[in-house]
Amino acid sequence: MKTVWITGGSRGIGAASVRQFARAGWRTAFSWQHSEQAAQTLVQELTSEGCTVLAVRGDMRIRDDVNRCAAAIRASFGKINALVCNAGAAQQKLFQDITDEDWNFIFDSSLRSTFYAVQAVLPDFFSVQDGSIVTVSSVWGITGASCESHYAAAKAGLIGLTKSLALELGPSNIRVNCVAPGVIDTDMNRVHSAETLGALAEETPLGRLGAPEETAEAIYFLASAHSSFITGQVLGVTGGFGGL
Repeated sequence: MKTVWITGGSRGIGAASVRQFARAGWRTAFSWQHSEQAAQTLVQELTSEGCTVLAVRGDMRIRDDVNRCAAAIRASFGKINALVCNAGAAQQKLFQDITDEDWNFIFDSSLRSTFYAVQAVLPDFFSVQDGSIVTVSSVWGITGASCESHYAAAKAGLIGLTKSLALELGPSNIRVNCVAPGVIDTDMNRVHSAETLGALAEETPLGRLGAPEETAEAIYFLASAHSSFITGQVLGVTGGFGGL
């Protein structure tokens, strides 16, 4: 049985990914920071189904927290075999209004958290010359986004990091891929008005928003042996939004 660690796993795409891996028979650990009730409910739900699940609290922007989470997962499940870097945050602001704090918050949430998490699991991967990493970017990281330039830049950075790590880690039989979701029906996007969400659905060639489970299935595919000869790729789960 393999072990996966999913960062930002208590809600949205992260929680859907936890369910996907756990129900596929993986030992599934996920980290969370704020949503304690959601994390506990998710563990109870999956445990009642006979799944093996662990929730660990930590701020993925802090290296000590990341390393502590990795140690807790190893203590419960042994070596980590796959990592899903889903932790992140979004913010809408005009570029001229973005503060240093805003910029650092968005970049730390997406990029720094991934930097720390990948470094935390690499010893496990190197020891067995095997492993899989999936980063979660966004369609905005490819197309850009008005009024979300810092978010788009951070997500574009994840794509560059993914491709670089795929080249560097490939000789150790470690695969690194990226999922770039389009407009997905999650809490993060529910901050938009119904009118805005309707317009985004109309802009999507498939005519609707995506479900978190649809992104989770793509993440699982890229993390699992089903994609054993795929690395350095960006898979758009967008319904055709943005031309992807």
